[in-house]
Amino acid sequence: MFDVLTLNAISPRGLARLPRDRYTISKDSGAPDAILVRSFNLHDREIPPSVRAIGRAGAGVNNIPVAAMSRRGIPVFNAPGANANAVKELVVAGLIIGCRHLCRAWDFARKLQGDDATLNKAVEAGKKEFVGNEISGRTLGVIGLGAIGRNVATAASALGMHVVGFDPALTVERAARLASAVRRVESLDELLAAAEFLTVHVPLTDETRNLISTDQIARMPAKAVILNFAREGIVDERAVVTALDAGKLSAYVSDFPTNLTLTHPRCVTFPHLGASTDEAEENCAIMVADEIRDFLEHGHIHNSVNFPEVEVARTTPFRVICAISSDSNGATPITDAIRGAGLSIAGMANVSRGELSYLVADLDAQPGDDVMRAIGGSTGVLMARRL
Repeated sequence: MFDVLTLNAISPRGLARLPRDRYTISKDSGAPDAILVRSFNLHDREIPPSVRAIGRAGAGVNNIPVAAMSRRGIPVFNAPGANANAVKELVVAGLIIGCRHLCRAWDFARKLQGDDATLNKAVEAGKKEFVGNEISGRTLGVIGLGAIGRNVATAASALGMHVVGFDPALTVERAARLASAVRRVESLDELLAAAEFLTVHVPLTDETRNLISTDQIARMPAKAVILNFAREGIVDERAVVTALDAGKLSAYVSDFPTNLTLTHPRCVTFPHLGASTDEAEENCAIMVADEIRDFLEHGHIHNSVNFPEVEVARTTPFRVICAISSDSNGATPITDAIRGAGLSIAGMANVSRGELSYLVADLDAQPGDDVMRAIGGSTGVLMARRL
C-alpha cells in the first residue's frame, strides 16, 4: 500500500486515479509515500523521510523546495499544460479589459443614481472617459511559448492580432506546435519594440525575477498594456506603476494583487484566478495523480521539474531505481553491488539531467535487503528503491 498525503483540496477525479486497493489518501498522514499539493507552501513544512515523490496539481512549483528535494533524490512532478486553456481564456479577457477600460467603466456605471432618464443622461456624458482601443490589428508580444504561451498566441492570432513570440528555451518540437501566424523573434529587445500588448508566461526563477522592469518598459511602444498571469515577481510593479503614472503604459492587468497595484486606477488585479476552473483543477489533478502512480509503481518519470524523463518497459517483475548525484562514480557501484550479489541485469536505463542521474534496472530476481543497503550506501546515491 502507498500512503498519499493531500495538503490542499485535490479534485476527486484525480484522486480516483489512485486505486483504493493500493493507495490510502489522507490529510494528516505522518509518514506518507507521496504528497499532493496545489498552493500549500512546503517551504514552511518539514518533509518526512518517508516521502518518495511530490506532485503539484498545477504548473508552477515555487511553493515546493525543489533543490532540497533533488538533494534527497525526491522527484517533484507538476501538470504542465493541464490548465493552459483556463489561463488562456483569462488572458484573452485581460487583453480586452486592458484596452477597453471595462473595470473602470463598470465601476462608474454601478455608482450611477436616479431614474432611467437620469441614468441615460449620465451615461452619455460619462462614457467618453472610457474610450479604448480594439485589439484587432494590434501586436501582442508573448514571452514564453510553453503550453499556455502557445495557446494565448494562437487565440490572439485568431482575434486578428499580430503575434510575436520569444522563448530562448523553445525546443524544435514545441516550435512545430506554434500557429504559422506567430512570428518568432530571437531577442527580448526585438519583441519589446513591437509589443503594444505584452504577456508573460515563464516560471519565476532567479533569471526571470523582474524580467520586465524599467529598461524593458522603456523599449515598448507608448501606451502599451502589460499582462501578468504567470507569477508575481516576474514583472517589476514599481517600474510599472511609475510608467503608468508617466503615461508610458496604458494599463497593467495582473492575477496577483499587491498593495502597489490593488487600488491604482490603471491596474486591474484578480485573485489568482488563472487555473481556477473546474475543468483545469480536474485536468491538473488527473495528470499529477497519474505521474505519481507511474513513479511509485514502475519508477517512470513524466513531467518532473528536477528529474529526467524516463519510461522503460519492464523486462522482469524485479526493478530497482536509483537517483545519483553528479559527484559520484555514476552507476558503476550500483551495478557492481547487483552483480556481486549474483543477480543479473536484464535491462537498464541511466539518464541524466543537470547534476542528477536516474537509473532504472530490471533484475532476474528480487534483490535482498543487504543488496539494497549496499546500493544505498554507495557514494553519491541519493535514493534507492526496489519495486
